[in-house]
Amino acid sequence: MYILIIKTSSLGDVIHTLPALTDAHKYYPQLQCDWVVEEAFAEIPVMHPNVKRIIPVALRKWRKNPWQTWHSGLWHKFKQELTLKHYDKIIDAQGLIKSAFLTLKARGVRCGLNRDSAREPLAAMAYQQRYAIEKNQHAIIRIRLLFAAILDYPVPDGIPDYGIICNFQPQSNTEGTQPTIIFLHGTTWITKHWPDSYWIKLAQHVTAAGFVVRLPWGNAMEYKRASLIAAIHPNITIMKKSNLHGIATALAQAQAVVGVDTGLAHLAAALAVPSVTLYGATQPARTGTYGLQQKHLQADFPCAPCLSKKCKFRGLGAVSPACYEDLSVEKVWEALCSVIEG
Repeated sequence: MYILIIKTSSLGDVIHTLPALTDAHKYYPQLQCDWVVEEAFAEIPVMHPNVKRIIPVALRKWRKNPWQTWHSGLWHKFKQELTLKHYDKIIDAQGLIKSAFLTLKARGVRCGLNRDSAREPLAAMAYQQRYAIEKNQHAIIRIRLLFAAILDYPVPDGIPDYGIICNFQPQSNTEGTQPTIIFLHGTTWITKHWPDSYWIKLAQHVTAAGFVVRLPWGNAMEYKRASLIAAIHPNITIMKKSNLHGIATALAQAQAVVGVDTGLAHLAAALAVPSVTLYGATQPARTGTYGLQQKHLQADFPCAPCLSKKCKFRGLGAVSPACYEDLSVEKVWEALCSVIEG
């Protein structure tokens, strides 16, 4: 059996799809798979041993300048790649109009969620086979159920196997080596940011306990925050800017991770790294980190989770966003100690 998976973005969403592919391969050992994914996240499907070919797409960039995309031949080249094979099943694991549109360009039986289950109901019109999957459950569970329904195997249960941990060497307890805690402090939404002052105080607790802190970064703002945190202690280092594979390698070596709601937190979960993930504007029930050794801290605040990129709270607060006042440094430190001990 040869299938095509269409799950283009975002980083967390792509990672959420990996366990379903592992499930499918357990029931169909000869299964072969190609994957359409945004070029920025193409490293993730490559990590899975059952992905044969990556077909990168750049919809985010192409939509900004469609004429240049067409004139340069990029769209034509993408369609050529997409139509090289005839697939037994084309699985849209995203349920959006943009991903459904891509299914129409591939060759094979188009499968996806029905209009009551898809994030964008109109997407269902593109599929030849449609499936009802209950919305009120975690995204990983939904995708695993969708694959099981499309490929006709028993509904999987148990802890998801992301299938990528085999690519990375876990930390070895070398004598004299200080264990590392990684702070995943960067995220796209302003409302997901834990206050800088909190990160600094947490770093003081972590270094006083004998840990090394490492700080990844992806843009100028994140580098500035990392510099503020790193300035307080010599055992805090700013990581070199790296690709996703490099960051995954560092995560796999870490004793534990503290992070906000960001794609890299899902990568840590996929690698079974003990993690504490902080949720203010968002909530973990449907899209939180999922797997072994994952601890969620949800802010208890009148308007949380607001699911908004902009904080609309107009009251007085000691920090901004105000909901994070509930997620104090002491509470996070206690949770971090518990996952380390666990």
